[in-house]
Amino acid sequence: MKADAKTNERKDHGAFPLRSRMKQEMIAWFWVILVFLLINGTVGQARIIPSGSMENTLLIGDHLIMSRIGYDAGIPFTNIHVPLWRNPKRLQMVIFHPPYDHTKPDLIKRVIGLPGETVDIHDGSVWINGRKLVETYTIGATQLPPRPEMLPSFPGLPLTVPKGEYFVMGDNRGNSYDSRYWGCVPRDAIIGTPVTIYMSVDAPEEAWNGGLSERFLAYAEALLHPSRVRWKRLFETF
Repeated sequence: MKADAKTNERKDHGAFPLRSRMKQEMIAWFWVILVFLLINGTVGQARIIPSGSMENTLLIGDHLIMSRIGYDAGIPFTNIHVPLWRNPKRLQMVIFHPPYDHTKPDLIKRVIGLPGETVDIHDGSVWINGRKLVETYTIGATQLPPRPEMLPSFPGLPLTVPKGEYFVMGDNRGNSYDSRYWGCVPRDAIIGTPVTIYMSVDAPEEAWNGGLSERFLAYAEALLHPSRVRWKRLFETF
């Protein structure tokens, strides 16, 4: 009986540290996940450029860090968010929920018209309150959409930007679906601004617009062929 008692005592003594370690591990992972969710919801997130609408400022396959500080706070992986105190400035790039469909992936464009300003487009340029906007970052002339009268959401120009909204456009003016087509972006839809490029992989649009398998192949191709990585773009800031 004494031997059995000692054996049980040794088993209990050995099991307790295991349960204790498991508990500590679970608590540690809880805090890791909590901190991740806090950072993701209030500080910053990662984004990938899937199209050429912002060329040559941003290229297809650029991986960005987005700052949400002062712009927005939300619950990760949900549509629940609250706009904060900062407002974007003219020519600043912003990331936002598409105003025409919040279920679509976030977009990134450049702020052109501020609340209360009158925006017009003619002679291949943008005009703000009757003055030509000098832009050195664009590709191609700035034109109105073909047959804008056929677009039910076309805002019509000249347009006075409503209070609390912004007129945005892509830098690649011939290949950008922006405010020329669907109107202005409400401030509540803007969630942040890009701050740096942490990776840039030269791969087609399908790699970033498709599923996980296409993205995995793009990364595998970059590992096998390092020249696919645009090394000079890494850590470029905005």
